[in-house]
Amino acid sequence: MASESTSERYVYSKMLKPWTKHLYFWVLAGIIAGASIGAFFPQLGISLRPLGDGFIALLKMLIGPIIFCTVVQGIANAGDMKKVGRVGGKALIYFEIVSTFALALGLIIANLLKPGSGLHANLSQLADPGAGGQAVSEFTRRASEHSFTEFLLNIIPKTFFDAFSSSGNLLQILLVAILFGYSLNHLGKKAEIVHQFVNSISQIFFKIVQTITKLAPIGAGGAMAFTVGKYGVSSLKPLVYLMGCFYLTCTFFILFILGGITRAAGFSIIKFIRYIREELLLVLGTSSSEVALVPLMAKLERLGCSRSVVGLVVPGGYSFNMDGTNIYLTLATLFIAQATGVELSLLDQLRILGVAMITSKGASGVTGAGFVVLAATLTVVPTIPVGGLALILGVDRFMSEARAITNMIGNGVATVVVSAWEGELNREALHLELVERDKPALSPHSI
Repeated sequence: MASESTSERYVYSKMLKPWTKHLYFWVLAGIIAGASIGAFFPQLGISLRPLGDGFIALLKMLIGPIIFCTVVQGIANAGDMKKVGRVGGKALIYFEIVSTFALALGLIIANLLKPGSGLHANLSQLADPGAGGQAVSEFTRRASEHSFTEFLLNIIPKTFFDAFSSSGNLLQILLVAILFGYSLNHLGKKAEIVHQFVNSISQIFFKIVQTITKLAPIGAGGAMAFTVGKYGVSSLKPLVYLMGCFYLTCTFFILFILGGITRAAGFSIIKFIRYIREELLLVLGTSSSEVALVPLMAKLERLGCSRSVVGLVVPGGYSFNMDGTNIYLTLATLFIAQATGVELSLLDQLRILGVAMITSKGASGVTGAGFVVLAATLTVVPTIPVGGLALILGVDRFMSEARAITNMIGNGVATVVVSAWEGELNREALHLELVERDKPALSPHSI
């Protein structure tokens, strides 16, 4: 009998299960069923909203504690606090460079494809407070409340535990975790009991997530049923070209921009996407990248990224590395300008790019962040009417899936790249997870 290599044993142990045994199959089935219910029975679809909202709420309630435990463990085990600062600095540099590429790509595609040309929107009708006007005013109000300065101040929670409340955000949790982990690191053996407690409770939270994730098909189906039932497939028709441009741009960004980055880092973007397919389907069904945050972190650790890098990069990326939102931001801004007949010079567009680099950070962590960020950008670009937001209000919900998926893929890639940059990427684990697990299973006779 031929001797077994490590890879062969790995592949044999991962022999293909029946496709009905995979979670991603049932999530996809739930999405299709939900979309069908929403299309043919709209009222029933709308009534299923609590299924999606409840599932999202179950996962979101665990995000704070898990991120806290993960970051604390990573810092406490790092030994050298200079490493924490180094990882954070590298992550921020990466975020800023890639985010700028995303913003610029949105501008380029809008200029090439001109999705708003020929729409000839009536400015006086857009100013009408009826219909979508009230919703636009609400988004504009929320945008004005989230300036960049306010964003920085909101990183500091009012109390230690306030960071974990419903009003807290990921950066507040990250700040508290860094301070806690730093102190734990410096106390050494004196805090060993606390360190063991954090490690144990972390395992409990991950087990809870694993249990809740089994409800993903129901949650994704309910969320999709509500979306299609509420907004209707017919609402896509007037702005289908804009949606097509946006989805095309996100696809181009993922395959070529992120794909180029992953090739330079030594792995394939296609294989990475296949690796996180369950999380992507979950995001597709719920339109929220946060619901897949914890499973994504677990998979990135299994992929070979160190826990300390995962704990710092992923939460930070959800605020500073919103690639899909950045593409949407510049593309939608130029769409509104084109639709309302506003001519923008190259200088105007560069100004929009500069403003977007700030506003895309200022409204992160806000519910409906994509639309809030867009409103914040338009309020500081006086040549484009803010009322133009009403043009895309109806289809924004259908573009949120692409935003969320692109954001999540971008943050996953960022974590692997920063891990490699830091020299803390287990290449053997990366190879086993991305390459060996997708090979056809070996037959018993070949071993």
